[in-house]
Amino acid sequence: MQQVRQASIKQRIPVTIITGFLGSGKTTLVNHILREQHGQKVAVIVNEFGEIGIDGQLMISDDKEQLVEFNNGCLCCTVRGDLMRTLEDLMQRTDLDAVLVETTGLADPAPVASTFIVPDEIKTKFSLDAFVTVVDACNLQRNLTDNCEVQEQIAFADILLINKTDLVSVHELAQIEQQIRSLNPIAKIYHTEFGAVDLPLILGTGAFNLAAKLEVDPMFLNDLEHEHDAAIGSFALTSKQPIDLNKFMFWMNVLAQEKGEDLYRTKGLFYAQGFSERMLFQSVRMLTSVRRDRPWKPNEEKLTQLVVIGRDLNRDEFVEGFEKCIVPKVEENLEDYQYFLGAF
Repeated sequence: MQQVRQASIKQRIPVTIITGFLGSGKTTLVNHILREQHGQKVAVIVNEFGEIGIDGQLMISDDKEQLVEFNNGCLCCTVRGDLMRTLEDLMQRTDLDAVLVETTGLADPAPVASTFIVPDEIKTKFSLDAFVTVVDACNLQRNLTDNCEVQEQIAFADILLINKTDLVSVHELAQIEQQIRSLNPIAKIYHTEFGAVDLPLILGTGAFNLAAKLEVDPMFLNDLEHEHDAAIGSFALTSKQPIDLNKFMFWMNVLAQEKGEDLYRTKGLFYAQGFSERMLFQSVRMLTSVRRDRPWKPNEEKLTQLVVIGRDLNRDEFVEGFEKCIVPKVEENLEDYQYFLGAF
């Protein structure tokens, strides 16, 4: 009987849930996994809080991957039914080796876990392998103070990746690890830069333990509805006209200084004047960055899509500032706008 049970478990598709607060580096980690996981057929489920999906556009993909995106809601609540339907569709695939689920940074991990444990039709086909939580070393203290989801994500983790360790001191890193240990004394902890970690440390570990999770949250199998902080919202800014990236970066740097405590996360792909590539802009609180992404494809529509997530943000104020960065049509063909970003 035991041998039959073990064979049944091996036949199930392992699922790795990747959690972590906004800007911690979840998408970077998923891309690292996809680059290194050679020869495996992987389904990637990406959930984003905003109405436009940026992360899915940044995923590495080939014929071995299947990407499914859920936007404008969390897998732990509003779009959970979509997750169930997607998993039912994936059951039809006989060649699938693994599933990666990247949750939104505001997700409560417990309801996501129960999706794979409670319904009989799901748990007979999929097995939860591990919850991997990515922690932003630079912003952990602020995130813990402002958002209960961060505590839940850390406490629920089987494996914790303290990411962006290159941006903190050795002393600060020791304090971060001590703080994490106070919330989760049993999870494996690894230090990473840009989400780079040896895959055997996070995949195929069998680290998920239902009994341990029930100790953290005895009610999580009761399928209670998760409620988000109503003050936290998201909106998208878009433009089919090119953006003056110099003006935009100046504007965003001012905003980051003024509203850094409430501006949790921005992420966007830009149609920027003077560049043949998509430009990827990101900010996490007061830290901003921009870099070249891939070249625009010949038949691809060029447009800018920017998602903003934060607390009590005035959308009209952002729209007004963003529109001032749009290049007037008469200037569309100018190519001299790279002086500020020449290093990128």
